[in-house]
Amino acid sequence: MNKTAQTDNITADDVALAAGVSRWTVNRAFKKDASISPKTREKVMKAAEGLGYVPDLRAAALASDRSNLVALLIDDFANPHKLVMLERLTRALRSRGWDTLLVNTLNREDAGPALLNASQRRVDATILIGIQFDDDVLKAAHSAQRFKKLIIFARTSENPRTISIAVDDQAATREIAEYVMSKGYKKPLYLAGPRTVSAHLMRKETFADFWKQHFSVPPIAAGVSSYDPLEAAEVVDQLISNLDRKNYPDIIVCENDALALGCIDTLRFKFGLRVPEDIAVIGFDDVPQAASPNYRLTTYRQPLTEMANYLVDVLESKETSELDKMFLGKLVVRESA
Repeated sequence: MNKTAQTDNITADDVALAAGVSRWTVNRAFKKDASISPKTREKVMKAAEGLGYVPDLRAAALASDRSNLVALLIDDFANPHKLVMLERLTRALRSRGWDTLLVNTLNREDAGPALLNASQRRVDATILIGIQFDDDVLKAAHSAQRFKKLIIFARTSENPRTISIAVDDQAATREIAEYVMSKGYKKPLYLAGPRTVSAHLMRKETFADFWKQHFSVPPIAAGVSSYDPLEAAEVVDQLISNLDRKNYPDIIVCENDALALGCIDTLRFKFGLRVPEDIAVIGFDDVPQAASPNYRLTTYRQPLTEMANYLVDVLESKETSELDKMFLGKLVVRESA
């Protein structure tokens, strides 16, 4: 019999015998928050290491009503902020003993099947980060009646059976609009991302309402179908190409940083314009590239670490209602506006 086969046959009873403790004590030693003295835990771990014992997490999960596994469905990887969210979320989850089943949803048609597939796994919650989870998709997912908790992260949903954990878009956008107004900009262009029915951002609407309230006319607005810097560059290219120089916007307010980075690139390298002297640019999210010398982007920083930690609080809570929470971030002023 080879060494691997021998290791596979080692049980908690073998470790208990080697350590001189009960099988129950061995099980507690491998639970992060179990009540056990450091000396006893060390003795059990030393015996387990000597025998090559690894606990069967699947069996432990079946014996419990909690698997400590969440399904994380994410899309739109052209948006660099998704990678930042993914890092903060998985860091917070792992630090508190949670594991992640990661699913990259390919498109809107794939979102529903991916959700239903996740519901068939033994997960304690499903977390959605993306633009493809609209009302129809969420309704179909809930019809299976398999989700313990369905969490929308970094967006808000009107679906009553979801939990939204997000930045307060309206408060954040009003702060951005007040900053734009205070700096004397008169001709803003708002560049918005994809419109979804439920898991939606309220940034474009809030900025338009603010501007109309203070100047009696709404700002010029345009949109893109994805949070892709290349698509943003193409849209801005078309808009600027169709305008006389005197009619250029004096600032482009972008729904997120991915769009802002694309804007800056096309303004500089297609039209030879200076940012911010000719046209200023503001983003939203504060992705790592925003602080680079190439962009020095003024943007709004979401408190992702705080949001991720609260998400884990939600996972560990026995409550199932009134768990929605909105967070305030911070306007980060740099040279782009």
